[in-house]
Amino acid sequence: MRADVVDRVRQRLADDGADVNSATVAAAVRAEFGVAGHEDVLFALRQLRDELVGLGPLADLVSDDGVTDVLVTAPDQVWTDGAGGLRRSAVTFPDEASVRRLAQRLAHAAGRRLDDAQPFVDGWLPAAAAKVRVRLHAVLPPIAAAGTCLSLRVLRPATHDLAALIRLGTVDATGAALLRAIIAARLTLLVSGATGAGKSTLLGALLGAVAPTERIVSVEDAGELEPDHPQFVRLVARPPNVEGAGEVTLRELVRQALRMRPDRLVVGEVRGSEVCELLAALNTGHEGGAGTLHANSPAEVPARLEALAALGGLTRAGLHSQVAAAVRVVLHMRRHGDRRVLTEIGVPHRRGDEVEVLPAWRDGQWIEHGTALARLLAEREVTVPC
Repeated sequence: MRADVVDRVRQRLADDGADVNSATVAAAVRAEFGVAGHEDVLFALRQLRDELVGLGPLADLVSDDGVTDVLVTAPDQVWTDGAGGLRRSAVTFPDEASVRRLAQRLAHAAGRRLDDAQPFVDGWLPAAAAKVRVRLHAVLPPIAAAGTCLSLRVLRPATHDLAALIRLGTVDATGAALLRAIIAARLTLLVSGATGAGKSTLLGALLGAVAPTERIVSVEDAGELEPDHPQFVRLVARPPNVEGAGEVTLRELVRQALRMRPDRLVVGEVRGSEVCELLAALNTGHEGGAGTLHANSPAEVPARLEALAALGGLTRAGLHSQVAAAVRVVLHMRRHGDRRVLTEIGVPHRRGDEVEVLPAWRDGQWIEHGTALARLLAEREVTVPC
């Protein structure tokens, strides 16, 4: 009977239009099969909970503090990523159809459509579906040739301070002193790195080092930053609903943030045309601002900004002019095994009509263009750490 229990009970619940809870599921099992043993009722409850509530069989993986990504590539292939890299979990699905149902249910919870006509989806799960911020991506067959692919990116609050980053090996004591000096000097900065490199973690720690008398207004797509700071105000973007209405973009939120009297303006992740508003703001007296940016190295940051600025209609020459006037420091994060490490600090420098990022500090050591960074700190009357 067990192979048939879940499908028949699911259909009865759908026909009755009943709320899904333990009582209605137990009643549906007994109504469907007459006298059902406690074991069958418990089996149906577990299976239907996985199928109809929250993240289903992936809930325990997402709730693990060490997991940053959950990846389903087949019913019997569920992988997690975290401090130890990619690992195959013991979680499995009964079949391909169950993976597809979970993907479609999560897409609906995120206010998105996922079906044969719209075979891929990207969105944020609501708080009711997960206790942490989770970004959903799913692709259905035949686009995903081997079967439904489901990816959950788990975004945990960036609550570490600089002392915690020293303990974690992200930066040494000398590097932390340099970061404090950069914050004290109100040098506008960008944190670059790949996905999962620890950009938001570092930015959150830096914001926690800002003087408590300064007001920080942050604009984010996911609401990751939670620095220990009494004057931290966060605005979070909103995606469109299933009808395509109600969207609030980062670009609009940057405009709103400028009206909120920020001492420091922060964009949690610069990923689109909002870079134009951010750079304009940083060039109109909002020193000490910050943002994160996907880039493979500090040297590639100008090219990455060019691509994003083009989305907002800013010319290449205009972009380089804005960057040269606004951005003072680039901090680059890289993942080394189970650690996220601050590997390089660069200083943007204008050469002709273009901006390049010159290396000033790398792997705990001052290097060839360190004098440029030291000069910036000295100009703000901040002691340069040795």
